[in-house]
Amino acid sequence: MVRRAVLALIAVFCCAVVMAQVENGDTRTGVFDRGMRSLQVQSLGNDQLPPVMTLGGADGLLVKWDELAENRRYMRYELKHCDSQWRVDNLVDSEFVDGFNEGTVDDFAYSYGTKTHYVHYRITLPHGNMRPLVSGNYLLRVYDESDPETTLLQARFYVVEPLTKISADVTSRTDVDYNSRHQQLSVKVDAEKLPMHDYFSNLWLVVSQNSRVDNEHIVAHPLRVVPPSLYFESKPELIFPAGNEYRRFETISTSVPTMGVEDVSYADPYYHFTLYTDFPRYEEMYAYDQTQHGRYRVREYNSDSGDIEAEYAVTHFSLDMPELHNADVFIDGDMMLRRFDEESRMVYNRATRRYEASPLLKQGAYNYQYLVVPRNGSMLGQTASVEGDFYQTVNEYMIRAYYRLPGDRYDRLVGLGMAFSGR
Repeated sequence: MVRRAVLALIAVFCCAVVMAQVENGDTRTGVFDRGMRSLQVQSLGNDQLPPVMTLGGADGLLVKWDELAENRRYMRYELKHCDSQWRVDNLVDSEFVDGFNEGTVDDFAYSYGTKTHYVHYRITLPHGNMRPLVSGNYLLRVYDESDPETTLLQARFYVVEPLTKISADVTSRTDVDYNSRHQQLSVKVDAEKLPMHDYFSNLWLVVSQNSRVDNEHIVAHPLRVVPPSLYFESKPELIFPAGNEYRRFETISTSVPTMGVEDVSYADPYYHFTLYTDFPRYEEMYAYDQTQHGRYRVREYNSDSGDIEAEYAVTHFSLDMPELHNADVFIDGDMMLRRFDEESRMVYNRATRRYEASPLLKQGAYNYQYLVVPRNGSMLGQTASVEGDFYQTVNEYMIRAYYRLPGDRYDRLVGLGMAFSGR
């Protein structure tokens, strides 16, 4: 009995240590096992929308990924509730999950007819035994059932209770320049359904551009209030560098080069796609191109299900430009999970005088851009040095409204709106 009690205490202690690591650590969407690939978080019915579901609504989300392996792995998942800045909050499971906060990853399929063997996994939310009870930011965490303390991957998503209506305009006539390098938003939040005691302190906005996480802006207070409407205007936090249209390529065929691909070859164990060399665009004229704002879609042109029939291939990027000595260049897009890490970092090749990177990617249609990150610890990507900033660029802005009264224990996501520049 004593030994059993000691083991139980050790288990509780280990769990507490793990939870502390999660709460104080990295809560961005990410993969922490090198065998896991192609993590995507999608809105059911439209894979080109942000991962948002309505509290108590009929909509849902799909989280899917692959593991480069011959056999299935037995995995489980759980949810964490976070505040508006993605810090795990103090809610206990029963306060934000209806049911058991533990699910089994039992929707899987083996790759078919591919040279690289992998297992494709899916999680659909909400699940019959796991439904969000409150709105806010959520983190889904996946782990091996034999090692629950180690996170294999994690994915962010949003649960919104639509108590406000958000409308926004985007203009290139900004407070810092006029039809030049920036875009500025003005946002109106209709909060008639909220019992607002203090309009200036209890509701705030978080604005993101093209689903990037490095340059999100927090707008703490409205400029003016005309009950029940709040107006967020003429604020520095609503000004963004305009950037440029995302670059595109397609690796949908292993037989012939397709859009953006110069050469296709095979060297055991992988196919290799060599993309055409890219060049800086900051001195070029702006050119419109309809893109998906950094998203990608898995696709193999000769199959009915790219999820299990698309190949994995080494994809060779090159950017012809002089070396930067106080900054790094990263590939940005959903394929890199919007992270600045060794997977997305480009290495300068002095022999070719190019930045180069060769990530392992699944066949598909991709959007990407190059971001320059100064070595000053800021981790803020800049478009100006490679892509350029053009006021005509069509950018997707997501505006999230959070609400919290004094004494409340979590940040409620009470509204979400979308706005597009150049439209």
